[in-house]
Amino acid sequence: MKELNYEENSKVLNHEDEVISFKCELQENLQKAMKDFVEEHPNWDQYRILQAAIAGFLMQKGFQNRDLTRLYIGNMFSMNFKD
Repeated sequence: MKELNYEENSKVLNHEDEVISFKCELQENLQKAMKDFVEEHPNWDQYRILQAAIAGFLMQKGFQNRDLTRLYIGNMFSMNFKD
């Protein structure tokens, strides 16, 4: 089985964006589900999943920001928005 990569993924990062790295522990069942999803959907990776999940959570909780919306939509639909 393919291991999830926790190193910086340069194809996901936009060099114009400011990126902050953080480490977090995931429950085993969440990590397995994410790994299985990535194996079935090769156009997704763990970075894209986490960015979409965090952006979606913040939007659901009422945080309104154009950059956040662009990040969420871009991750969900593989779009790259330019300013």
